[in-house]
Amino acid sequence: MSKHEIAVDVAKVRKFDHPGRGRNRARSVPKGRQVDLHAQAEIRGLLGDAPRRRDLLIEHLHKIQDTFGQISAAHLAALAEEMKLAFAEVFETATFYAHFDVVKEDDRDVPALTVRVCDSLTCAMLGAEPLLLALQAELGSDVRVVRAPCVGLCDHAPAAEVGHNFLKRATVASVRSAVAHQDTHPHVPDYIDYDTYRADGGYVTLERLRAGELSVEAILKVLDDGALRGLGGAGFPTGRKWRSVRGEPGPRLMAVNADEGEPGTFKDQYYLNRDPHRFLEGMLIGAHVVEAAEVYVYVRDEYPIARQILANEIAKLPAGGPRIHLRRGAGAYLCGEESSLMESIEGKRGLPRHKPPFPFQVGLFGRPTLINNVETLFWVRDLVERGADWWKSHGRNGRFGLRSFSVSGRVKDPGVKLAPAGVTIRELIEEFCGGMAEGHRFTAYLPGGASGGILPASMNDIPLDFGTLEQYGCFIGSAAVIVLSDQDDVRAAALNLMRFFEDESCGQCTPCRAGTEKARMLMEQGTWDTALLGELSQCMRDASICGLGQAASNPLTSVIRFFPDLFPQSQPGAAKTG
Repeated sequence: MSKHEIAVDVAKVRKFDHPGRGRNRARSVPKGRQVDLHAQAEIRGLLGDAPRRRDLLIEHLHKIQDTFGQISAAHLAALAEEMKLAFAEVFETATFYAHFDVVKEDDRDVPALTVRVCDSLTCAMLGAEPLLLALQAELGSDVRVVRAPCVGLCDHAPAAEVGHNFLKRATVASVRSAVAHQDTHPHVPDYIDYDTYRADGGYVTLERLRAGELSVEAILKVLDDGALRGLGGAGFPTGRKWRSVRGEPGPRLMAVNADEGEPGTFKDQYYLNRDPHRFLEGMLIGAHVVEAAEVYVYVRDEYPIARQILANEIAKLPAGGPRIHLRRGAGAYLCGEESSLMESIEGKRGLPRHKPPFPFQVGLFGRPTLINNVETLFWVRDLVERGADWWKSHGRNGRFGLRSFSVSGRVKDPGVKLAPAGVTIRELIEEFCGGMAEGHRFTAYLPGGASGGILPASMNDIPLDFGTLEQYGCFIGSAAVIVLSDQDDVRAAALNLMRFFEDESCGQCTPCRAGTEKARMLMEQGTWDTALLGELSQCMRDASICGLGQAASNPLTSVIRFFPDLFPQSQPGAAKTG
């Protein structure tokens, strides 16, 4: 540096050292966002003796939302101060999740009560839109009425949520009554509690395992022999996953994915609300096998009944097992993806991680982590006690095992149907659902939820199982089956699903963030540009970070491919539909 440059630098320093200038000037306003003392007292009283750990941020945000019906900027600042976090970090987490109503300084307070009307596919088919408009017109300014993605009541569509009370087959009258009577809390049904479960032989397998009467290798062998696969959608072999986690150096952790937000899916809720200990025993067996000292159970916020049941029953478990943490989602479909789920458990935005490393190598808090779906763990006890041959004795059309199909749409008897793996849609409708609803003719179906594609009724003889649908650009996923009839518009169904994916995209990667929006805009046009939509779909599949962007176009491309009569102006083969 030259003498001239040094002199210039010294002059700059002296300039800001001058009294009344720069860093020596007394500030009229302290730097940064100031904490309101009243808000600070409220936050401290609300948190009490609860730890201020970073991973509990979302849990603490829920306490604020539940108590005040919203989250003010003053409360965010006070929470950030209390947890020793930057305000921006707390703000970006709170605003990522749909169920946190963050109110800025210049915003109006949100109404004390929120009514959410599900507008996902099955509810839309059964009258969600007119219900939403009627409620918005009738309930006035004292109640906020908004759209909501799938709430897991597809077999009771249309569904609405008043506070945390979910109404099945909702009507204007039923919602009005719930609002008038302030019926805003979940109603817990009868279920198999701890004592009843124990009386029926529950936890004997777990006790034998812990006592050494049943070896870890015996557990792994029956999982391998039975070929139990992950029933949350990916279908990864369960025994292989458990072995992979065991092969990593400890300490190890376990996480349970109870965040089934895929439109059309509600089987996990079904089992949690009825037989929670069968799931808990499978979970504790898995934790013992991989030697996980702590287990995190992540339950979507739309399942308050399941969360309450689990809280009640986990407290009854005898001492000696792993420490169980019950974590609450906050309205983010993407957190059903395993890496996003881990981010959320850690108290962050649910943004998917790049892979590798995979969760079994570097998972929760950087430790090897076993992640399983609820239904996968639900079957572990039965598989161990009854044996692999029992499991494999079920099945049709060359497949084996059992599948819990979440069936909704135009059938007489929707709901969770336990059926043999490999059953066809025709068999599922006729044998397990009582046939089509009165006055409806079967025309199309979704074999695997929102991202599993759409097939015509003419393709009704395909075995529904892992590996049987991929050749058609579809997959079974979590076995969420939505049945459409001649009274439904297939193109409108695909558009409904694309709007869902656009809304639920986290925005982290451009192919998904911009691709879902662009696809939705193109699909809203009267004539679809199938060639452009095909190219866009290919880009989303090839370049998106996680499964949302990679699979969001499946309904779109399958409609173009299997319903050609809807596109008479399209050039044959113009669209690259995969």
